[in-house]
Amino acid sequence: MKNLKLIGFLMILVSSLMFIQCTSEPIAGPQGQAGIDGTDGIDGVDGVDGVDGTASCIACHSESHRTPIINSFAKSSHSDQTIMYTGQDLANYTNGVSASCTKCHTSEGYINYIEGKPAVKSEMPSGVSCTTCHSKHSTFDFENDGHDYALRTMEAVTLDTDDSYTIDYGNASNSCLVCHQPRSKAPVDDGTGMYLQANSRFYPHYGGQSTVLEGIQGSYIEVDGAVELPAIGTSAHRTGASCTSCHMGTSTDAEKGLHTFKVSLDSCTDCHGATPPTEVAGLADDMAVLKAKLIALGLLDEAGNTPKQTEKVPFKQVQALWNYVTVYKDGSHGVHNPTYTKALITNALKALEDN
Repeated sequence: MKNLKLIGFLMILVSSLMFIQCTSEPIAGPQGQAGIDGTDGIDGVDGVDGVDGTASCIACHSESHRTPIINSFAKSSHSDQTIMYTGQDLANYTNGVSASCTKCHTSEGYINYIEGKPAVKSEMPSGVSCTTCHSKHSTFDFENDGHDYALRTMEAVTLDTDDSYTIDYGNASNSCLVCHQPRSKAPVDDGTGMYLQANSRFYPHYGGQSTVLEGIQGSYIEVDGAVELPAIGTSAHRTGASCTSCHMGTSTDAEKGLHTFKVSLDSCTDCHGATPPTEVAGLADDMAVLKAKLIALGLLDEAGNTPKQTEKVPFKQVQALWNYVTVYKDGSHGVHNPTYTKALITNALKALEDN
């Protein structure tokens, strides 16, 4: 009996020693020689201490800078939720018409276009906002590369209606050209001198400002006494100004300039001084006369729509209609390109002198 107790005691002692051995730190064995040091890395560039290191960022990325921009943009047509068809209204609009509308009428569509993705319809699209046009800087070396304003694109724009023609303003105004270009081209004579105008939207769309400014895609009407169109790209607003210099200039009027995109008096007087220019004088009267003639011919209605025709009409009448709606839809009352727009309307009136 005593032997059994002794054996039991010895077994407990051995088990305890084994447990202690297993839970104790291992005894380190002999170590080998240390390896050779690696190659030193390249020294980093010293930063700038204090606020000065982020001064260039804070200049724009601060509430004091952003708030006026946000307030200004809220007064622009780009932020008008009715015009831009935001939300479900836009979903219904684009689903009922074409996904291509989303390129300019929705934030998602514009971004897809800039990134080279196909146009798609969205169940609940977003309207145009800050992040539609702005994303992130392509480079932070503003001193050498220029300030890109974090715009998604500042590249030259090839026209949707003519892939052989590219417009380049060389600055942030190129971003405007993406949408402010025509969707349709001027009519073409089939050789018969007659034309069937069967399009209820017979105009360059609402964004033809770029081609009017460039002085292209109007219809030159060959009639007696026709005024020659000025050389392409010679408008003073094309050669000596830009979209941003006129539509985003500084202003003492909170309702205009900056991100309202509405031309301020300050933007005009910076170049023209206190004396108003006279280049567009008489254009409004000519437009009114031309509109009355087109209405009488049934090619235009009082609201400015272009009713579909069921029979062919003289091609010159259709050219006159095209020139009228081109100048009207441009929305600048001829200011974008006075010489060009006056020539288009003068020739249109001459084409309808017998009507």
